[in-house]
Amino acid sequence: MVAYSIQLLHLPKKIIGMVLGSGLVANGFREYQDDESCLIFASGISNSANTDAGAFAREANLLRKSILQNPEKLIVYFGTCSVYDPSLRASPYVNHKLAMEAILKESHTDFLIFRISNLAGKTNNPHTVLNFFANHILSGDFFSLWKNASRNIIDLGDAVTLCDYLIKNKIFRNEVVNVANPVNYPVLQIIGVMEEMLGKKGNYELIEKGYNLEIDTSPIQPFLTELKIPFDEEYLMRTLTKYYALA
Repeated sequence: MVAYSIQLLHLPKKIIGMVLGSGLVANGFREYQDDESCLIFASGISNSANTDAGAFAREANLLRKSILQNPEKLIVYFGTCSVYDPSLRASPYVNHKLAMEAILKESHTDFLIFRISNLAGKTNNPHTVLNFFANHILSGDFFSLWKNASRNIIDLGDAVTLCDYLIKNKIFRNEVVNVANPVNYPVLQIIGVMEEMLGKKGNYELIEKGYNLEIDTSPIQPFLTELKIPFDEEYLMRTLTKYYALA
């Protein structure tokens, strides 16, 4: 795990607003913008392939500053379910996310860490798994596809609904919680659904690589049932159609 030595002598001015970030996750939690009891820390690295130590250190510094300036607030941080992927768990990005979790655990007394799987939502970020697939299928650009890999897809709206419920009902405080679909999808299945709805075949080659993720969603199962979040057999098609079907 990465160990950060952060200089805190010259901190920027006090954080304004209770949602930090401007990406997909931050936008999903905008209703918390004026909630003085909770800080949503959704400012982070948007590309999981990033290896920039400076970018990692800047995010760590921001988290340290957020903790110092908000000692009485619940701080919500978003980790990644990539920690469970044998092909990714040793990457700089995953090591960074684990280091961020450790900072929060060691430095704050009221926190929630949500490890999120692959989100589906409206975003211009080309580095998300789904945007990468869709953009390459539409453009015809060549890409390699790991034949044995699977991905865990969850609609941003469903993730926010679950997280919001857990925050407001003070469930899993000071714990790490997986926010994910109970079902993983082989990447070939995801590509097949996208090709069908986009009306175009992808230009890819299959590589004999990849793993099936093992994400424990049993702790959240009772709340998925209570909130009526429908992870049924049509979930993948329904979710991809919502965000990627051509008009």
